[in-house]
Amino acid sequence: MHVEGTILAGRDFEPVEGRVVVEDGEIAAVEEAAVESENVVLPAFVNAHTHIGDSIAKEAGAGLSLDELVAPPDGLKHRLLRAASHEEKVEAMRRSLRLMASTGTAACVEFREGGVDGVEAIREAAAGLAIDPVVLGRETADAMRASDGFGASGARDAEFDDLRAETREAGKLFGIHAGERDPHDVDPALDLDPDFVVHVVHPEPSHLDRIEADEVPVVVCPRSNLVTGVGVPPLRDLLDRTTVALGTDNVMLNSPSMFREMEFASKLTDATATEVLRMATANGAEIAGLNCGVVEPGREARLLVLDGDSDNLAGAQDLVRAVVRRAGEADVTDVVY
Repeated sequence: MHVEGTILAGRDFEPVEGRVVVEDGEIAAVEEAAVESENVVLPAFVNAHTHIGDSIAKEAGAGLSLDELVAPPDGLKHRLLRAASHEEKVEAMRRSLRLMASTGTAACVEFREGGVDGVEAIREAAAGLAIDPVVLGRETADAMRASDGFGASGARDAEFDDLRAETREAGKLFGIHAGERDPHDVDPALDLDPDFVVHVVHPEPSHLDRIEADEVPVVVCPRSNLVTGVGVPPLRDLLDRTTVALGTDNVMLNSPSMFREMEFASKLTDATATEVLRMATANGAEIAGLNCGVVEPGREARLLVLDGDSDNLAGAQDLVRAVVRRAGEADVTDVVY
């Protein structure tokens, strides 16, 4: 099969008129050619940080602090999760996963509450859907063993040294929240030698030096940080130091829309449109160990196709900037997995 249009090719998303040739689920070639299609073809998104279980409690807890909302074990989200039935949680997660899949998100990196049961619940919710969650269990070593790794809440919440060692021995991903409300848990998080850290809203210069020296990737969630009142991550400083990816965080607080997250990050910070699109695609894939996120031969064919002649995108002079700052669900014509 092939997909025609203006292709945002490679890590720099250079517009190429032509077609993407797909064979056995892999991109075989990107061919430059004159085509009649007005479509825009780009890599499908990788949402690098989600809490899909929160889908049972959208817009709950208005006015609560970050700790009151999400701090384990008795933040509002944890109480609501305990009160919900297995069936309710699976159906709510399935709805969010289905929404992401239909709007071009090929994978998400999920910090999954509920131990082994929580891991099994999201696997059940994702069954038959195109989206492929990278599931990081929480709370127990058994959850890590049943999933793709471990997603730690934060260094101030518990001691994670043993779990970090077990995760490393298993050859799985270890991610941890750090620097979300203040800088005090950043060094303890980095001491664990994580595969990536999430948020880093309040890094000190020494933290940035460590992140750069140790090549620690960072996942930022600017919409969530603004909603919870903790601030905005210093995106320029982070981009200058390391690999940065984009996540939508808690479904309680924000829709899991990478379109909205990209627009917000682009308009709120001085990151370029190319950097933001890379944060939403290639960088998230790199952190998660996925072979997608870039339109180039040898990559998995996970593609998003937009209508470049939609009322929203027609007349765009800079396609990458238009995708990042104004494209949305209504512009999606196809998702290729």
